[in-house]
Amino acid sequence: MNTEEIRRLLERYYAGESSLDDEVSLKKFFSREYVPEDLLEEKEIFRYYLQSSDVPEPSADFEDSIFSALDAEDRRYESLKHRRIFSTFSGIAAALLMLTATYFFFIKKSQPQDTFSDPEIAYAETMKILHDVSDRLNRGTRSLVYLNRLQNETMRGMETVNKSAAIMKEKMIPLNTILESIEEINSTNN
Repeated sequence: MNTEEIRRLLERYYAGESSLDDEVSLKKFFSREYVPEDLLEEKEIFRYYLQSSDVPEPSADFEDSIFSALDAEDRRYESLKHRRIFSTFSGIAAALLMLTATYFFFIKKSQPQDTFSDPEIAYAETMKILHDVSDRLNRGTRSLVYLNRLQNETMRGMETVNKSAAIMKEKMIPLNTILESIEEINSTNN
């Protein structure tokens, strides 16, 4: 088929007067690799038609499935809305419960009362409790003795390292003077 026939078929196609055979011929022509340059735009249009013809038609129950999906989304939204309202009210109820408990804990708290009527018994009980606290504190600080020993040993080790470093520094002084002399000689020679 030559380009003049294709142009005539295109005119009929755009005027809406083409037959199915004409359209098939146009599709075949524009599916070829080589198309004249002045017809490249039409090639793109027919390439689109060919690609879109591969898209299947929707099924008969397509609309029903869309509507059912929309209904399910509406139900989910309503459920979320109810949950949000429930969580808000439960949060308010929890806050009120905490405020009430705080009121009864702090405001209605009873004042401490004397538990002993005899001061000597109260003194003896106080001394017993203080002795127990002292004993527990002493047991807890016993393990700190080992830490004190560790600290002392560490300090002795650091003193030894510092002494060694001082001796090395002292022994390096003559080497430094020799290096300085060598540098002076090199600078005067240059």
